[in-house]
This record gives sequence, structure tokens and C-alpha cells, in this order.
Amino acid sequence: MLRRDKKEEEAGNPYERLDKTAVLQEARSVFNSTPVNARKCQIILTKLLFIISKGEHLGPNEATDTFFAMTKLFQCKDVTLRRMVYLVIKDMAEIAEDVIIVTSSLTKDMTGKEDQFRGPAIRALCKITDTGMLQSIERYMKQAIVDKVHPVASAALVSSLHLCKTSMDVTKRWVNEAQEAVNADNVMVQYHALGLLYHIRKHDKLAVTKLVQKFTRSQLKSPYAMCLLIRIAAKLVEEEDLGCDGPLFDLIEGCLRHKSEIVIYEAAHAIVNMKQTSSKELAPAVSVLQLFCSSPKPTLRFAAVKTLNKVAMKHPAAVTACNLDLENLITDSNRSIATLAITTLLKTGSESSVDRLMKQIASFMSEISDEFKIVVVEAIRALCQKYPRKHGVMMQFLSSMLREEGGFEYKKAIVNTIITIIDENGDGKEAGLSHLCEFIEDCEHTVLATRILHLLGREGPRTPQPSKYIRFIYNRVILESAAVRAAAVTALAKFGAHCEELLDSIIVLLERCCMDTDDEVRDRATLYLTILQQRQTALNSHFILNGLQVSIVGLERALHNYSTNLAPSAPFDMKTVPIDTQPMAEQRSSGMGMGLSATGEPRADAKKVANTQDVYAEQLAAVPQIAKLGTVFKSAQAVELTESETEYVVRCVKHVFPNHLVFQFDCTNTLNDQVLENVSVQMESAEGYTVVSTVEADRLGYNTPGITYTIVELPPDGAVSGTFTCLLKYLVKDCDPSTGETDDEGYDDEYALEDVDVAVADYMQRVSLANFGAAWEELGPEHELEDTFSLSHMTYLEEAVKEIVKFLGMAPCERSDKVTDGKSSHQLLLAGVFTGGHKTLVRAKLALSDGVTMQLTVRSTDANTSEIVVSAIG
Repeated sequence: MLRRDKKEEEAGNPYERLDKTAVLQEARSVFNSTPVNARKCQIILTKLLFIISKGEHLGPNEATDTFFAMTKLFQCKDVTLRRMVYLVIKDMAEIAEDVIIVTSSLTKDMTGKEDQFRGPAIRALCKITDTGMLQSIERYMKQAIVDKVHPVASAALVSSLHLCKTSMDVTKRWVNEAQEAVNADNVMVQYHALGLLYHIRKHDKLAVTKLVQKFTRSQLKSPYAMCLLIRIAAKLVEEEDLGCDGPLFDLIEGCLRHKSEIVIYEAAHAIVNMKQTSSKELAPAVSVLQLFCSSPKPTLRFAAVKTLNKVAMKHPAAVTACNLDLENLITDSNRSIATLAITTLLKTGSESSVDRLMKQIASFMSEISDEFKIVVVEAIRALCQKYPRKHGVMMQFLSSMLREEGGFEYKKAIVNTIITIIDENGDGKEAGLSHLCEFIEDCEHTVLATRILHLLGREGPRTPQPSKYIRFIYNRVILESAAVRAAAVTALAKFGAHCEELLDSIIVLLERCCMDTDDEVRDRATLYLTILQQRQTALNSHFILNGLQVSIVGLERALHNYSTNLAPSAPFDMKTVPIDTQPMAEQRSSGMGMGLSATGEPRADAKKVANTQDVYAEQLAAVPQIAKLGTVFKSAQAVELTESETEYVVRCVKHVFPNHLVFQFDCTNTLNDQVLENVSVQMESAEGYTVVSTVEADRLGYNTPGITYTIVELPPDGAVSGTFTCLLKYLVKDCDPSTGETDDEGYDDEYALEDVDVAVADYMQRVSLANFGAAWEELGPEHELEDTFSLSHMTYLEEAVKEIVKFLGMAPCERSDKVTDGKSSHQLLLAGVFTGGHKTLVRAKLALSDGVTMQLTVRSTDANTSEIVVSAIG
């Protein structure tokens, strides 16, 4: 027997090379045979499940024919076969047609005496039942929810939870049965029943609060249900901003003394993850986690140290009391626990303990997985920011880690950390660059090599000995792939543009690159060579040191529009192309679910989907009244004009065009018994501005966002600031909450919104320059303006820097927004592009006396823009 198993293992997966057509033909043949061979049918059903799980396409006709043949298997009483049939029904429900025909068979199994059939039959039935058919099995579902057989009750409750997504109105009627199920003596039934009750009521915060209060008084027996109750309470505390003084927080804190370890940990986890908790509220949770650190159970030790690691990021002082317990975990046999313990100590320990901890980490780094190595690297990054004087020890450790074996994510984390140290600690720049130069000699990851070459091109020319980096960069031209060679050519050009003494040598190297086999490398080398040979600072700045920062999608759209014009009246103007902006982040929050790992904790996955500017530009181009205004220059960040809890939620996005402002109002109606029609925003224009027209939103249903626009003409005198009063106007109609159908003619109504302010930052695009000095000299003093201001209301240089950056809407260059501690003076360098495509640079010299004194110097390609920026501050 053992020998046969070993042969089967060596043979691999027996289903790997299945042919779909052969399996379907075999299914029709075997399923229709009499009597039913249960063993053969199980094997064929397994093959069908494997084919579906692999993602192989089954046509509706193929699936339906197979499904009809499979229905004959209900005649067989074999338990295993019947359970397999249920599984295939659920998987084929969305492929095959007329799946509903097995409803009677499933209903019979659901109400039968065979308990092993009842639970799976309920799950399969709810999977194939639509809203129209649900009422026919409602009576059976209610009975199943309160069934004495626990697996059946759990199956009914979980199926009801899934039905909430499509048939909330029907499942709402099962509240009484769910409440009865919460009193069951089975831990899973109680947990699933509480989950169903929450999902039915989750849109009604008052009902959810009452639900929590009810079960606070009558203690739940199920530890899983208590965990879910804690998550619901924590979510309410966060959403309602109830703070740490109310009964909900007292409930969570009280659970720290529960008899179940899982509940105790859940309560501690909830407290440490609340945004508003202070060290005082954290103390009991940290004490519990400290006790878990000495638990004989590895799972508890791991959970405790992982949570303490997270707490140490925001409240390191609160975790200091646990340092002795954490040091005991450094020698834990579970290396994951040891890694988390030592990285937590790195965040909470003193500067004197850094060297000792780094030696202890080095002793077992080779024994842990890449995932935990990355955790160590992240801890070292945080430690560098906390103790900048220890950068030498940590940089040396990171460089030794770079030389070891590891995957892409691990090496990427190390490179990112070294770059962060270089950016934030000037003393570590040369050491960091040297370590990265050594790494790219053997780097097998193109992405990392090109990033390091970009860094060398940006930082290398400003070091005391820039020539020592040339060898490492030119080696990449000789030895690497085309993408790395192209990046190396660009880095070489930056040395030539910035360092006069290296220019002749760089020209010789670029001449050699002109004979490269790759088009991209040759083209770059030829371009840079031609520019450098001109020996003009302005050309070097414009084309090498500070390149184009335009939106690629916007450039494509502008070129397309220009090329479709059969008789263009003027040459193509780059000023019509939008500036590149930061990518949007798509936030997805998971709601309260049945899985303990995700239940009740909003999870935000940042996913770069598109450039903000490009997304808005596409939306605006689809509106005829706006499309004729030209190319959108900038879209500002959204501003909330109402509270999030009000009946109508409105936010405003300002879009700047050459001669107009477009105000986009994103409106949401949160009332389920009303429908709004002909929605618009009436704006009282600020001085000089003229409201041209509005674009109404036709209809706003319940929780269905709509957009209305107001188009405003800019003042002829060039004024850029002003305040608009806003009034939401609409026709309101009452409607049936369940269907959304209106039942009256409606009446006109209005709703006051917050004022909208327009300032100089709304007209300015942020542009980050790699070499501010070169760009400053390129613009020259022709349109320079200078003035001195007293910022008496500010008492710190850091505060002044933040306010100036925010007010002007420009990007800080060369990390000039970082203020060195203890200094009484600072120079802030800002860059941007003003509406109309006018490059604008600002140099602000700040001095601390009675308040902050600022000497502001502005250079621009347009005299009027310089005057606007200076007068905006005055």
C-alpha cells in the first residue's frame, strides 16, 4: 500500500492533463447509466470541479447538458456522492441554464431526515435561488435557522448572510429567528447568528448600537461571537468618534479580563488599533500582550509580539515596559517570533543598545524567510530616522544584507531603506552611494539597477568627488541589458551637465555610446552629446538636469486633438499639455464579514489606477459645455462641503482651464425615501468672477452618486483669490424605499453648503526639480520680484515651511522642506507651473526672531505671474 502511494506521488497530479471534451462525454455516459455507479460518478464530478477551478471555459450549452445528466444522481442515496453533487451545483450555478430545476430535489433534502444532506442542500439551494424564488423557501429557511442540529443552523445562517447582498428585504424578515439562534448553546451558531443580525442592521447605526448594548448585558458564550462583538463596538467607536470614555470602549476594555484567550487578544488588538487611544488607554492592552509574550503557546507569543511591533510604530514609550520580555523572545525557537521581537526592540530600545541588537539580528538572518527579513529592514529604516548618528552601523549591516541571497522584494526593501537614509541624512550620502555602486556590479534586477543609476545621476554630481562614480556607471553601459544601459547614459549626461571639470571625459564616453546596438541607448547618447557640446547652462538645465514633467496621457490627447485639426492656425504649444501629477489611490474598504481576519476592520489597499489629472480630463471632455473650454490645466483635491452624516453629502473639485474655472460637485443622497431631480449648485460669484452656466445632475437616487458642474469665467484683471457661497438646488420627490419608484410630483427645495475658497494654490501645479540651481539660472532675473514679509503669527520654522508650501501649492526642491533642529534660519526652494504654462520658482529665506521673517524672491517666465505670487502672500 505504501509503495503504491509513493508511485502516485511521483506520477504527479492525475487530473493535470484532463481533456474537457472527453470528461463531458464521459459524464453524460456514466451519469445516465443504470444502476448508478457511485464511485465512478464521484471521480467524474471531481474531474468537473478540477476543470472549473482551473478556469477552463465551459459554454452554457455544455454546462447545461452536463447539469441535466447530473440531476439523475439524486436517485442514488450514497452520502459522499450526494455531497459532491451539491458542490458541482454551486460551481455550475452561474454557467449552466435552468439550474433552478433542482430546487424541488434540494428542498426535499433540506427538509428531509438525513442531517448530512440538510446543511449542504441549504447552501446549494441558496446559491441557485434568485430573489423571486426566495419567498417560496422562506418558511424552510426560518425553520432551518432555529434547527436543533447545529451544522444545519450554521449553514442556514451563513447562506442567509450571502443572500443579504441580493435580497436584503427578504432576509430582514428573519430577524426574530436570528435572535433566537444567538441564544443557541453552540459556539459557531451563536457567532453566525450575530453576524447575520449585524449585516441586516449595519446601515442603521442606532440599531447596531442597541444590538451591542443588548449583548453587553447578556454575555455571549461563544468566544467567536465575542470577538465579532468587539469588532462591531470598535468600528462604532471609530466611526462615531466616541472616544475612550463611553460604554462601548468600556465593553472592549472589560473583555481584557475574559476567560477566553482569543477574546482577550481581540480586545487588546482593537484597543491598540484605535486612532484616538493615548498611552493611558493603551496600558492595560499592552499589559495583556506582555503576559502573552511568556505564554507556552507559540501562537499567542506570535500574536502578542506582532501586535506590540505595530504599537511600537506610534507609541514606542508604551511598549518600553515589555523590553525585558521581548529580549527573552530573541532566542525563541520560532524564528518568526524572534524576528518580530528584535525589530520591536529596535523601535523601542535606546541608542546605546543598537549595536548589540544588530549583532543579535546578524546571528540568525540567514535562518528566516524573506518576508521577515523585510520586517527587519523596515525596523532599521525607522531606527535610522530615530537615531541618525547610528547610520554608519546600520548602513554597514544593510550592505552586508545586499550581498546575501534573497528575492526581489527583499532587495528592493534594502535599496529603498538606503535611499531613504541618503535622502534624510546628508552624512550618510557618500557611504550609501558607495554601497549601492557595489550592489549594481552584481545586481540581477533591472528595476533596481535603473533606480540606483537614477539616484547616482541625481546625487553623485553634488558629492565632493563625483569622478569616482563614473567607473561604476560606465560599467553598466558595457555589461548590462538595454534598459540599464539607457539609464546609465542618462546618469553620465547628468554628471557632464553639472560638473564642468568632467565634461570633456563624459563627452568621450557618450561618443562611444553612440555606437550601441540598441536604438534607445543610441538616441539618448546622441541627444545628450549634442546638448553638452553646446556648453550652455540653460540647455543643460532644460533637457538634462530638469526634464519634461508632462502627463503622458495628456500629451497624447493634446497631440491627437492637434493632429485632427485639418488646418491648425499655430504650431503645437507644449503649454497646452497638462503637468504630470501624483497617481490616484483606489480605496476599498471591506465591510464587516464573517471571517475573523477581516471582520469589522476597514481594509484599504492602495492601488495605482490612473493619474488624477487624466481621469478628470476624460470625465470633463465628455460634457459638451466643458469640452469647448480647452484643456484642463489642474484639478485640485476634493473639498467636503457637508458633514459625512448629513442627508446630502457634497464635495467640490476645482478644475482650472485657460479662461475658466469649473466647479465639480459630487453629490450623494443618503435618504432612501427620497429621489432628487434637476440637481444643481447655485454659486454667488466672488468679485470679478462671472458664473457662465451650470450642468445639472438629472437624478440622484439613494446612495447613487451624481455630478453637477458650475462654469465660472476668470476675472479680466488676473485676480486669483475669492470666496463663493454655494446653495444646492433640486426637485425632491418621495419614493418607495424598497423599489425606488416615486409617488408624487415633487417640490423644489434647497440646501445650504459650505463656502468654496479659491486661492493661488488652485492655479499652481507642483513640479519637483532635481537641480533647482540650474533651473533658477535658466529663468534668469528678467521677471524677478523680491519682498520681505513678517510672519508674526508663526513661532517655528517648521510651521512656516508647511504653511508656505500649502499656501503656494508648489513643490519643495532638494529636500528644502526639511528643517534642521536647532537652526534659527532656513532656505526653502519651491517650484511650480502657473496656469498658462508659466514656470515659477520661489526662494524663501526664513529667519526666526519675534515670529518668522521671510525674504521672498520669485522668478517666472511671466512678469504678471511673479507679481501674483508675491501679492498673494502680501
